Order: sequence, then structure tokens, then C-alpha cells
Amino acid sequence: MSRKAKVGRGTRETNIEIELNLDGTGKAEVKTGIGFFDHMLETFAKHGLFDLKIQAKGDLHVDQHHTVEDVGITLGQAFSEALGEKTGIYRFGFYHGHFVAPMDEALAIAAIDLSGRSNLIFKAKFKNKKNGEMPNDLWEDFFKGFSDGAKATLHLKIETGRSDHHKIEALFKAFAKALRMAVEKDGRNKNMIPSTKGII
Repeated sequence: MSRKAKVGRGTRETNIEIELNLDGTGKAEVKTGIGFFDHMLETFAKHGLFDLKIQAKGDLHVDQHHTVEDVGITLGQAFSEALGEKTGIYRFGFYHGHFVAPMDEALAIAAIDLSGRSNLIFKAKFKNKKNGEMPNDLWEDFFKGFSDGAKATLHLKIETGRSDHHKIEALFKAFAKALRMAVEKDGRNKNMIPSTKGII
């Protein structure tokens, strides 16, 4: 059964179109108008093995907040739609990921529960206000949007790091790996919804 979704979100502030294939190969076409944000979303698709297309037009002449938050919400909704009733998935995912670079100092932790309940715990500190043209205080807004759209509980933490770029990239890689684990099919639980309630 195909696990794909095509979701749109239109407001007076943004227009977002997202196509998602949970069982892809990591192909990404991302255009949000914010270069570093595009880079992180492409990194997310690559390491989660999700095929992802994002077209976003927002009021960037105001600031990036509306675009970043609405992409998060719409991406979360796309995952929710692609998963359907969530039959036979692992549901939980976690990753303790180390970003390896010439200065491999950044460490990030991610854990997710596709519980049907939205919650975000986000612990990250940055030295700079921006990475490229992307304000660093908007990362929490993106992940909160995703949590709300996907109706998922998400814990994210940056443990260590010198470079803000490395820390953010480590975070997105950990997030991708955790989410990939959570959406994977459980061979021992093929036809069951992973909840004692019988519904998620």
C-alpha cells in the first residue's frame, strides 16, 4: 500500500504545497525562499529516506516566521496523511546522532512518538542570532509546527557543539533518523495499531 501524501496550506501569509513519499530514497526538491532552511529540509529528506517536494511562498518581506512555521505544520500534516491509521508501524523513534565533519563536535538527540498528541520539548542554545538569513529562534517554531501538524510528541536536544551550523544539522539528522524509525513497518505487528487504545 502506497504511503504518500500531497498536502497544501494557504493563508494570507503563505502558500505551501508538499508532496511526500515515506518509502522513498531521499530525493528532495525544496524551495522556501530561505537558503539555509532549504538545506536543512534536504538533509532531513536524505537521512530519513523520504522523497520530499516543498514549494513555499510566504511574506518574506515581513520576516521568515510565517513561512517556517507553516512549512512545519504542513510537513507534519503530510506525515499524518501518509501514515493513515498508523497500522503496523513502530510508532516510537529515537536517535542519538553525532554530526561528523572536519570538526565533529556537535551532538544532537531526538525522540518521537506518533501518539496522536502534540507536544514539543526543545532544548537548544545558539551563539548567533542567524545562520545565513535564517533566524535561529525559528527552529523551535518549525518543530512546534511539525509536532502540531503530525500530532506527535517530539523531544529534541542539542548536547554539545561549537558551530551553530553543525549543531542545527546534527539536530535535523537526528530528527530524520528518529522519524524514519517511527514510521517503519514492524514485521511482528503487521496489522495492528500500536496502542492499547486501539486507535492513535
